[in-house]
Amino acid sequence: MHGHGDILADVAVTREAPLDLEDEFEQRLGDSSRLAFRVAYGVLRQREDAEDVAQEALVRAYQKLSSLRDRERFRAWLVRISWRLAIDHRRSGKRRELREQVAAVDEQADAEALAAANEFRERMWRAIDELPEPLRVVAVLGGIEGHQMNELAALLELPEGTVKSRLHLARKRLAQALR
Repeated sequence: MHGHGDILADVAVTREAPLDLEDEFEQRLGDSSRLAFRVAYGVLRQREDAEDVAQEALVRAYQKLSSLRDRERFRAWLVRISWRLAIDHRRSGKRRELREQVAAVDEQADAEALAAANEFRERMWRAIDELPEPLRVVAVLGGIEGHQMNELAALLELPEGTVKSRLHLARKRLAQALR
């Protein structure tokens, strides 16, 4: 006959050991490793600041993973953490001058065309900055980052129809602001 200790040992051997938090975090981060940076960059548009915010978001996500009830919502949760930290970073006055980098400029590009493109980019980002936050987040994630409607709805935990109407309204307001 088995004692209580033997029964517990048998159960421990036959049952799969659950992933510890560190392994689970690494596994979940695998498919969303650049997500925190992209969200932060969409708000801040400064690589260095976005990297700092993304790193802070990942640290917070790691520290709070045990409190996340539905682990399948990790990506949406990470988006919210990153978005809020980026907004906080911008509001706290740490925002530096806008530094847009033109990645691949043809050496023979006309200086006027380049200046016009930079001016339009700055006008566009100013117009995005003036959008209310619910419209700004769908404009950045949907229009700039290229997420599909169903992905946006899942990331923001909103009905797809709400996301569609917000994106439509954001685009309409941006078009008016850029005229």
